[in-house]
Amino acid sequence: MVRKSVKPEVIRCAVIGYGGAFNMGKGHANWINAAPGMETVAACDLDPVRMEAAKVDFPGIRTYTSVDALLKDDEVELCVVILPHNVHSEVAVKCSNAGKHVVVEKPMCITTTQATAMIEAAKKAGKMLTIFHNRRQDGDYLAIKEVINKGMIGEVFQIEACGGGYDRPGAWWRSNKEISGGAMYDWGAHFIDWMLNLIPSEIENVTGFFQKKVWHHVTNEDHTHAIIRFKNGASADLQISSLARAPKPRWRILGTKGGILEDGSVKNGFRLYTEVDGVVISGEVRNKDTDWAAYYRNISEHLHKGADLDVKPEEARRVIAVLEAAGKSAKSGISEKPAYP
Repeated sequence: MVRKSVKPEVIRCAVIGYGGAFNMGKGHANWINAAPGMETVAACDLDPVRMEAAKVDFPGIRTYTSVDALLKDDEVELCVVILPHNVHSEVAVKCSNAGKHVVVEKPMCITTTQATAMIEAAKKAGKMLTIFHNRRQDGDYLAIKEVINKGMIGEVFQIEACGGGYDRPGAWWRSNKEISGGAMYDWGAHFIDWMLNLIPSEIENVTGFFQKKVWHHVTNEDHTHAIIRFKNGASADLQISSLARAPKPRWRILGTKGGILEDGSVKNGFRLYTEVDGVVISGEVRNKDTDWAAYYRNISEHLHKGADLDVKPEEARRVIAVLEAAGKSAKSGISEKPAYP
């Protein structure tokens, strides 16, 4: 299907996956429309009911119930893949092969082999590939990164992070290990991306400890724990759990001059421990404003003006390499070197 564009200066986008869960299809479409020089013109979902919902949300949008049919729409230049994790790679490669720029919801995929196939397909097509690590724009992470970049806690040598609690997981695709990749692939992908950006070093190895003890109605692990050892001697410790009744701080970061603790005791912020002119002090630091729409503003700047891409696919592949190595280590009982350190 060949369409004549009436707005040649606008990058015309389509969202693939308009499911009702979290309404992420609508979210992406709105973030795209808020970015200068970008517009959502089409949506695709296997469920015709969801396509009717898209028409209500965005009057005039073109809808498809087949990815192959959508990819024949020559006006669409960029596709956003918002699907279960296990089909991210297959659909992203198909979009690249059709000559489209591609945005993929995190996690990028499940294996590094899939990630490499995605990167190679985009390079062969001469098109952009990036992953929706939108939480690089979360207010707490932005504030933590600023404190570290200013040298206020010195060189970071240890990061501890935790997500979850004691909760019965819902029996849906996100709790199905074959589809999701495992319990660490959802929030864990965000935390690992944060950690890899806060510690500028290659990875030496990853050690994983995965538990399956209580929630047998789903196939994801109940509790996951990964320790990343970096070549510069730093370490990062992450727990993602549905089996943790006792709380653990979301962030505890140690540096050579101070530390950061985010444990909920500071409203909309965290506690900073540091030293100024020989005086040891502690104080509260407020989070920055969260700005997820910045992700698509960067894409617009990248495609229109050649700006540096904020989330490079190789960075996202590195996240998958850590997740993959953690799972492998949990099975082998030894530390494993990630495919892309």
